[in-house]
Amino acid sequence: MSMVDVTEKPEVYREATAKGLIRLRAETIKLIKEGKIEKGDPFYAAKIAGVLAAKRTSALIPLCHPLPLTDVEISMETVGFSWVEVSATVKTRAQTGVEMEALVAATTALLTIWDMTKQYEKDEMGQYPYTLIQNVHVARKVKGKGR
Repeated sequence: MSMVDVTEKPEVYREATAKGLIRLRAETIKLIKEGKIEKGDPFYAAKIAGVLAAKRTSALIPLCHPLPLTDVEISMETVGFSWVEVSATVKTRAQTGVEMEALVAATTALLTIWDMTKQYEKDEMGQYPYTLIQNVHVARKVKGKGR
């Protein structure tokens, strides 16, 4: 087992965007929008967590190259009454792509939202029947000298 050898590859501009969804109760989304989540603003915390996760991807994924990231952008958007879409865009000039960094950033941001809102998601049995994280995927990839 070894990392992919990128020694002979040129450094070029690379960008990747990963997206994913989390389903929460409509009441929880309302609390987020009203700033009434006890732990604080889940979206702000998720943005910070996503950036930190992107920067540490090579420490989490064993054969992933450490990359000099030049930009990480995390955004959230409510979709309908009970979904939040997280988008993570990562940029670099390097010999290999940043898809893993974008995926780790998006997933970590989603998990942070879950962690900060889970107390509002429990049913009477203490379970979480409604909350769901799904569809984490690479939505866009750019490679080339542009930018």
